[in-house]
Amino acid sequence: MTGQSGLAACVNGQPPNAMATMTPNPLSTDLPAKRIELAERAVPRYTSYPTAPYFGPEVDGATCRGWLEALSPDDHLSIYLHVPFCAAMCAYCGCHTKVVARDAPVRAYQRRLLAEIDLIAAATPARTVRHIHWGGGTPSMLGAEGLAEIAGRLGRRFTLEEGHEHAIELDPRQVTGPLADALAGMGVTRASLGVQDLNAHVQTAIGRVQPYAVVEVAVAALRGAGIGAVAFDLMYGLPHQSDADLVTTITLAGALRPDRIALFGYAHVPWFKTHQRLIDTAALPDAAGRFRQAALARAALAGLGYQPIGLDHFALPADPMAVAARERHLRRNFQGYTTDAPDALIGFGASAIGRLPQGFVQNAPDIAGYQRAIDRGEPATVRGLALSQEDRVRAAVIERLMCDFAADLDAEADRFGLPASLFDADMERLVALEDEGLVAREGRRVTVPEAGQPFVRVVASVFDAHLARAGRHSTAV
Repeated sequence: MTGQSGLAACVNGQPPNAMATMTPNPLSTDLPAKRIELAERAVPRYTSYPTAPYFGPEVDGATCRGWLEALSPDDHLSIYLHVPFCAAMCAYCGCHTKVVARDAPVRAYQRRLLAEIDLIAAATPARTVRHIHWGGGTPSMLGAEGLAEIAGRLGRRFTLEEGHEHAIELDPRQVTGPLADALAGMGVTRASLGVQDLNAHVQTAIGRVQPYAVVEVAVAALRGAGIGAVAFDLMYGLPHQSDADLVTTITLAGALRPDRIALFGYAHVPWFKTHQRLIDTAALPDAAGRFRQAALARAALAGLGYQPIGLDHFALPADPMAVAARERHLRRNFQGYTTDAPDALIGFGASAIGRLPQGFVQNAPDIAGYQRAIDRGEPATVRGLALSQEDRVRAAVIERLMCDFAADLDAEADRFGLPASLFDADMERLVALEDEGLVAREGRRVTVPEAGQPFVRVVASVFDAHLARAGRHSTAV
């Protein structure tokens, strides 16, 4: 996640009245029964469409190789590198990761990442990279030398466009001055820190204790090394997290002035991530409580001068993401909201997802299966989805709703050479949401007003032709 980590507490030095920093809440937190039902509805986060539950084994390594070979030398690439290791497991985590205590598995994985870079580079004529993003897990588990070796291999096998963004997700507890210097030396321009909550009792409940001072030191180290762009991940809906706790976290985080803040609702999916069973479900807020916390957080961040972006991101007004949102060319991918608009996204590492013009590809989620494929000299793809033209137009509509809270159905249908009547049934399904004041229709232009924006995933799901056969998802709010 930019989409997607966790943090700790500073009670010493805490503002005496964190609530006083808030601006008036623009959204009512008194949810009627119908909106509670909508808030509890299980729908995708729509970081892609179709979403990953629809991927299947018909797209394999041979398919991926063919799609890579079809890219043009003029195509621009975005690269995602997944490092599935952590020093300890956080109870709230929903990522593909595992705890390791020995260095040997990490080095073995590093060798496969290097080999995969060679393999993919040899399979495609596309060379120019505009964006690099490291996610996990905890990428710094590779160590400064391991990270630098992989970055160097990318630089030799591909052409890094001048001014490209190079981002990495970090655990503040592992950020030291030497690591920050190494990251800057390998070209990292943006760091995202997992700071989910800054109250000691909440951190204890989620299994991630890291005092505010740890975060403060990490930020200073990164900025001191010349990595000026810093983002935070925050969460609401955590166990034992009160409204006041959430505002305290936002106030303390805001004091460090990150350029961007991603605010995620905790997704309790113990059927998918069994370690989440460690969390006491009785300590989690209900749908109305989650809605109230999301609204309080939004107001608090606005009071600190952050521009709201889409469903769950915030940025200082001069940040490129804020500019993209205002100019309506914001994008959304597996890392969440982004300014990145490549011709192809290539994912490296176990479970990594890529998007090529023909469709989605995903590497084997298990490390052993991933490594076996790379050792055979094959792409590690084990599942994916070939896009139909209808998939493409629906993806465009959903992306615009998620990014701009508006979509012109006729314009999108025309852009993809499809009849506008494709959306007739969807327009009918919008009527119930329109009656609730959560969506507005003007001809075939759909707009999500302020009252409906917390429910935008529900609005987007109206245009999801695959949803009826999907797996389980997190709640909408």
